[in-house]
Amino acid sequence: MVLEALLDPKKVVIHPQRLFFLGILYAGIGTFLGLWIFKNQASLVLVFLTVMAALPLIYRTTKHEEFIDSQNIKESKLLKHHSRILIAYMFLFFGFVIAFSLGYILLPEKLVQITYNAQIETIRTINGGIVGSAVSGALSNQSAVFLQIFSNNLKVMLFSLFFSFFYGAGAIFILTWNASVIGAAMGSFFRAEVATLAAKTGLVKVAGYFGIFSLSMLKYIIHGPVEILAYFTAGLAGGIISVAVIRHDFDSPSFRKILLDSVDLVMIAIFLIFIAALLEVYVTPAIF
Repeated sequence: MVLEALLDPKKVVIHPQRLFFLGILYAGIGTFLGLWIFKNQASLVLVFLTVMAALPLIYRTTKHEEFIDSQNIKESKLLKHHSRILIAYMFLFFGFVIAFSLGYILLPEKLVQITYNAQIETIRTINGGIVGSAVSGALSNQSAVFLQIFSNNLKVMLFSLFFSFFYGAGAIFILTWNASVIGAAMGSFFRAEVATLAAKTGLVKVAGYFGIFSLSMLKYIIHGPVEILAYFTAGLAGGIISVAVIRHDFDSPSFRKILLDSVDLVMIAIFLIFIAALLEVYVTPAIF
């Protein structure tokens, strides 16, 4: 497979920033093929095609991390090595987001509604649920909002963990779907702001385009990376355990060491979810 051969796990650690451009490439090709071949189902097909392109690299990287875990290395050094892989995954995710958001922005309105139909419905459901809860008084204070956001994000984190455990690198599907939803939300925000600016001035200058796109990114950049990092951390933990179950005896010292390392990663993911919820409830609304 051509896309699979572009990077290997060792290069991922050495050049993590390359995954940003690889993410744009994977998502761009997935969007193009999904819209070209499966036009009426493009909103879901583009996610599956992007996942198919990224899955071999994610799985090989997870196997490599499991091998590193099985070596006689201190836990602090293991976590440091994992952090490099997680940074690389974050670059990949941001590449997905940029590609999906550019697709939403650049495609004609009619094609946008077809290409991102499922993502648009998801955004409407999320916004409608928040507005409805606020009206009913269920979210009358920030503590209630925090608990709801924390519990929802914790569920997604657990899904990432279980998907990776049962499917090897299955968390990449959840994360790619989230990237497509965030990309659609950024694109929608961009289009709305451009329309507002054009109505006021009659003309949108190039500087205005860049300013609005930057603002649409900043709206998610405060809490989003921490939240996504938690999902990747949980996904890596689940993937490592999955590979270890296949390759090791349950009673071996190596397996117990891998299990301990995975538990540490899950605890870190839960802590990151907590921090992300705090940022989303108390910091992001104060700025935007």
